[in-house]
Amino acid sequence: MIGLILFAIALVFLFFGYSVAFTFAGISVIVGVLTLGIDLFAFMPYRIMSIMENTILMAIPMFVFMGIVLQKTGLAERLLESSAKLFGTIPGGLAISTIIVGALLAASTGVVGASVVAMGVISLPVMLKNNYHQPTAAGVICASGTLGQIIPPSIILIILGDVMGVPVGDLFKAAVVPGFLLILGYTVYILILGKFKPEYCPAMVVTENKRDLLVQAAKDIVPPLILILSVLGSIFSGIATPTESASIGAVGAMVLAKFYGSFSFKNINEISLETVKVTSMIFAVLIGATAFSMVFSYSGSEYLIEEFFLDLPGDKWTFLIIAMVAILVLGFFIDFIEIAFLVVPILTPVAIAFNIDLVWFAVLISMNLQTSFLTPPFGFSLFYLKGVAPKSFKTTTIYKGVIPFILIQITVLLLVLLFPEQLIFF
Repeated sequence: MIGLILFAIALVFLFFGYSVAFTFAGISVIVGVLTLGIDLFAFMPYRIMSIMENTILMAIPMFVFMGIVLQKTGLAERLLESSAKLFGTIPGGLAISTIIVGALLAASTGVVGASVVAMGVISLPVMLKNNYHQPTAAGVICASGTLGQIIPPSIILIILGDVMGVPVGDLFKAAVVPGFLLILGYTVYILILGKFKPEYCPAMVVTENKRDLLVQAAKDIVPPLILILSVLGSIFSGIATPTESASIGAVGAMVLAKFYGSFSFKNINEISLETVKVTSMIFAVLIGATAFSMVFSYSGSEYLIEEFFLDLPGDKWTFLIIAMVAILVLGFFIDFIEIAFLVVPILTPVAIAFNIDLVWFAVLISMNLQTSFLTPPFGFSLFYLKGVAPKSFKTTTIYKGVIPFILIQITVLLLVLLFPEQLIFF
């Protein structure tokens, strides 16, 4: 009963827009002291210390830094320009290049907001100039920007690895094929749209020589690709831990900035400040969520939730369906970090009781949370794009544009749910 009250009050405050970190912490302290006594919080300093000493979580600021370097120094812009000229001569080519660059940004940042804003600033004006259907342009940018949720090194995968006690390297490996399926699904949809509705995504007029385009594309695409493969390859091969590879990525991003002539100490100062802001937000939420989960666990609510799911007919499949639907619906209203710290710790013990592979379960959650970025009315990618789009660009236009991509994401989620052994590397 205490856990239900705690959860309900937290959701109400989050819906009204109160700070996530202070909502978790404040409600936990008030409810915990009133029901379980103040002595409960004697354990809190030890929990905070364990967070600060967690080497897995150290990867977050370095991956964030790596992504912001690629965004702020103009490397993302170079990638898009080269890809657009390379693929833009076919119907939907500009949209496909946006998807490809979105995937590359996802594999180098893991931060959805940075990817969507970068794509919106760089790609949207070019699409509108080439008479793209506005909802299609919006949908492509939002969907490609959210690939950072599933394509390694995803920040949410690092968080889920810590919350669920799963090796982050295993999550990165398991997410590769589902991420590729999403890219493939988006690309096939655009090709079909270009075939039957060419006026929605017309071909670009490119005057440059094809050979020159290939040379320029190689210069702009190959170095970032080498950086991405170095980071992920060092993890998958076992040479480096995710934290160690994150440091490789951070240094490598600065080397690339220097290589392209966009490195400056002023830029590094701005990038460092932005990294501190993002990282501070994540860790503040984590500390608040730790207090929340402590009260929830010590009140005995974990066992009540576990008993409820274990008594349902249909075994683990009923649990998986309810869990996925609940996360999808919550994603309409609250942020992925809140869900990761608020809901996932409740569901994980039940998944363990059903002998569900936690790597598979984490990938399902990550894909589901990716969908939450696109679902109206509060999908964060929709607002990121609206913030950088022209004033004439209506919110309803963005809503219409993301619907096909939401359906593609749900389809891929169902495939991963039904065929885990074929689509996930355990």
